Amino acid sequence: MPVRRVKADEAKRLIDEQGYVYLDVRSIPEFEAGHAVGAFNVPLLHMSGGGMQPNPEFMEVVAANFAKDAKLVTGCKMGGRSLRAAEMLAAAGFPNVVDLLGGFGGEYNQMRELVNPGWTQAGLPVEQEAQPGRAFAEMRTRTKP
Repeated sequence: MPVRRVKADEAKRLIDEQGYVYLDVRSIPEFEAGHAVGAFNVPLLHMSGGGMQPNPEFMEVVAANFAKDAKLVTGCKMGGRSLRAAEMLAAAGFPNVVDLLGGFGGEYNQMRELVNPGWTQAGLPVEQEAQPGRAFAEMRTRTKP
């Protein structure tokens, strides 16, 4: 079953009205530069040596912090990583996952034209500081006995 993709305004409505939470799957530096208010950060990929490397703890950290029936909106920079993360979560038995089309910063075509506005283009609230317990460093401590 394919993952449902939603635009930023619908994602915000799901968060505000239906108890969804924003799961930001961008790298730690991207998250720290700004993210949706109240977002949790579990990177799908880590920045390493100028490139991106898979985060081997991704599924473990998500499973340690969210119940299988948690309502999650996955988001990344433009929508590619978050779609992959949402597909992985759905395959692992998380039935209430939707993906943010256009991610945090919007999706652009090869002509640099905005094709899917993201969270910031929609003018939705952003913060730089993670709320307590929502940064990856804190979330990953919950996987250890």
